[in-house]
Amino acid sequence: MVPPVRARLFALVRTRATVDERLAQFGPTARERTRAGFTAANVHYPPRRVTLIGLKQERRLEVWAGPDDGPVALVLSYPILAASGGPGPKLREGDRQVPEGLYRIESLNPNSLYHVALRVSYPSDEDRRQAAAEGRTNLGGDIMIHGSDASIGCLAMGDPAAEELFTLAADVGFDRIEVLLAPSDLRHTTPTDDRTWVNDRYDALRRRLAELSR
Repeated sequence: MVPPVRARLFALVRTRATVDERLAQFGPTARERTRAGFTAANVHYPPRRVTLIGLKQERRLEVWAGPDDGPVALVLSYPILAASGGPGPKLREGDRQVPEGLYRIESLNPNSLYHVALRVSYPSDEDRRQAAAEGRTNLGGDIMIHGSDASIGCLAMGDPAAEELFTLAADVGFDRIEVLLAPSDLRHTTPTDDRTWVNDRYDALRRRLAELSR
């Protein structure tokens, strides 16, 4: 029997696809599945801007969307099926932490080992500056929002949700998507940390969440 990881790698090599091919494969059904959420929120599809809010404690990913110059609305909410680690930002390779902070989507991976994936821009410039100040190196990377139900340091959303998020990101464009990753829902919680810079980051996340919820 071929070991599971080797089998998946073999299948990946045999079936490499482009982003456009993946969108042709599941884009229409993914858009149809999200239609009700956009309609209920009275948000045009594709929206002009999107914010993805990942809440670690609540294990929830929210999708807020709207026009360039108007308020955004909550259009979709997904359970996070797996995410390792606990409260606190990611500091280094191998710490199994999901990052915390303000990020972007850098790219789409149509051939992920976990179906399809959206790559998050960790480490950010802020992450690098803080690491340099503390003498930390090897910050890690390859943080994804992906399919399946297993993850180390990423957000596993299940395959249907990953298809919907992948399609949305492709339709909207990376430059119009921001990603907020928080230890908990800072609109209703006030976690604290022994490190001043972590508390400052939580304050920045809290302010951005408040702006979106107005």
